[in-house]
Amino acid sequence: MRIDKFLWCVRLFKTRSLATDAIRREQVKVGDRIVKASTEVRPGDVFALREPPVWRSWEVLAIPAARVGAKLVPTLIAERTSFNDLEKLELARLARVQHRQPGEGRPTKRDRRDMDRFTQE
Repeated sequence: MRIDKFLWCVRLFKTRSLATDAIRREQVKVGDRIVKASTEVRPGDVFALREPPVWRSWEVLAIPAARVGAKLVPTLIAERTSFNDLEKLELARLARVQHRQPGEGRPTKRDRRDMDRFTQE
């Protein structure tokens, strides 16, 4: 199965075109090499996706016939990312959330309450 279709089938991307775009931006590896969207994957292959600041890796356990439900994904892929890399990823997420500038993005519940208090006065 093509890698772009596989990534979509195992729900790592919401659409197949998003998977293809990530491959085009060189954010997907099979083994140790950057691949094209037409690269075939087989059971036993290890692929990696770039999620700054780390590469998350999975092993292909089986090839699905079509897109599968979320409950079936663990039967198709197994995560092989090291614990240290997962910790780095979580720290990076927390840093992005903590340093959100006021007024940037959707208001938090606290921001909304502050706005309500301001408009009621």
